[in-house]
Amino acid sequence: MDLPRIFSIRESSHRIHNPLTDDQLATLGRALHLAPESRVLDLASGSGELLCTWARDHRIMGTGVDISTVFTERARARAVELGVSDRVGFVHGDAGGHVSDEPVDVAACIGATWIAGGPSGTVELLARSVRPGGLLLIGEPYWRRLPPDQESVEACHAADRSDFLLLPELIEQFTGLGYDVVEMVLADQASWDRYRAAQWLNLRRWLDRNPADELAAEVRAELDNAPANYTRYEREYLGWGVFALMRR
Repeated sequence: MDLPRIFSIRESSHRIHNPLTDDQLATLGRALHLAPESRVLDLASGSGELLCTWARDHRIMGTGVDISTVFTERARARAVELGVSDRVGFVHGDAGGHVSDEPVDVAACIGATWIAGGPSGTVELLARSVRPGGLLLIGEPYWRRLPPDQESVEACHAADRSDFLLLPELIEQFTGLGYDVVEMVLADQASWDRYRAAQWLNLRRWLDRNPADELAAEVRAELDNAPANYTRYEREYLGWGVFALMRR
């Protein structure tokens, strides 16, 4: 059970596996006014930057679950690096079926709602772990503006225009599920640039080191197309944000 290798190649230099910068992740932590010893569950925790930096800065306790062996080991190493390995732990496993043994103060899935079939299913999954009055954190793409044709939709990694919503519609979806949206931090074009453009350098450096690898042709094709695709389509149409929810 693991992510395909291309994911760890593409994001080999990333500590945050979504279009948030270090500063934006820190802003989110401050905005939530996390009390020391708050318990946080992070599903699809990646390389653990959210839990590790919030443990350092806010003294939270937490558990991360991720299907990637590579990212899980990086998360554990990051916890040691920041001196918080006594406060946070990381489990290699399927986050889509994970429910906390004890209720947590914050349950998060930042940028991987596919683990439960989309935002609605992920809200339902996270709600099984959070205490009454606790927070859910959902990271999700949205349309900055509607793409004009199917080519543009597919270039933004969607099968259909209905796969994502406009930002007001996404907010309304959360409220329709019975939650108040109480905070949000949105990616901007600069943070999208840092996320996507860093992938291209990772791909090129990997390709230079591994020209005979079985994935070399796939990596070469992605590197040939990704910069133009991103600047022509994703940068124009696709937004992304983290939304804090509380049940009404």
